[in-house]
Amino acid sequence: MTALRDDLGLDVHLPGEVRRVVSLVPSLTESVAATAPGLLAGATDWCSHPAGLDVTRIRGTKNPDVAAIMALAPDLVLANEEENRVADLDALRAAGVPVWVTVVRTLDEALVSLRRMLVDAMGLPEPGWLAAAERAWHPGLARGERRAVIPIWRKPWMVVGRDTFAGDLLLRLGVRNVYAGHAERYPRIPLPDLLAARPDLVVLPDEPYRFTADDGPGFFPGVPAALVSGRHLTWYGPSLAEAPQVLAEALTWDDGAGVRD
Repeated sequence: MTALRDDLGLDVHLPGEVRRVVSLVPSLTESVAATAPGLLAGATDWCSHPAGLDVTRIRGTKNPDVAAIMALAPDLVLANEEENRVADLDALRAAGVPVWVTVVRTLDEALVSLRRMLVDAMGLPEPGWLAAAERAWHPGLARGERRAVIPIWRKPWMVVGRDTFAGDLLLRLGVRNVYAGHAERYPRIPLPDLLAARPDLVVLPDEPYRFTADDGPGFFPGVPAALVSGRHLTWYGPSLAEAPQVLAEALTWDDGAGVRD
């Protein structure tokens, strides 16, 4: 057994060779599938990439079937401190299942965390997509600066606040989050207050809440709106290699009409 520390600084006792992995995070599932797909034994119902992934499903990120996970006899369970519940992870640890928890709030943290998880913890060669992601996010991506609100939910309205991965990616593309200085990471802000902030742009991801192209003019009349891929804005994994181009294209708009291109 080898002991390494995960992103939380907790010791994770790993077997000499990791052969079976259960992932509780969609972006980590995609990362393993793009690197060593044969290792995946289980994933959540929300793990939608790659398409056609044929593994045992163990319910969601917030309500995983702990008994089903243990029945898969994984050498390692992959989790995230924001997406997964402490009680579920503690139950797995108590049953003797090694759990590796990632902590990712910036692009730089994502790249380091993925390398540690795949190479150090799982013993895999560094994947080419990881180097491609580093190259893709080169300095100079930003074109000017725009102030934006970034809703992630409605009923109630919730937005991206301080210290978030999505906020860091957008900042690298020249989009400054109006609520980056808020005390909460995902504050509840009533719609009238969002409008009163007078943003240059509203960024509407299609997950976790599925905003549509109609929601921009419907809720933010007169404010340019960009409907963006939630996977490219919030997932850290192979999607990072194409995210700058995908997001930059979505963040353009026709100034005259007040809507995105």
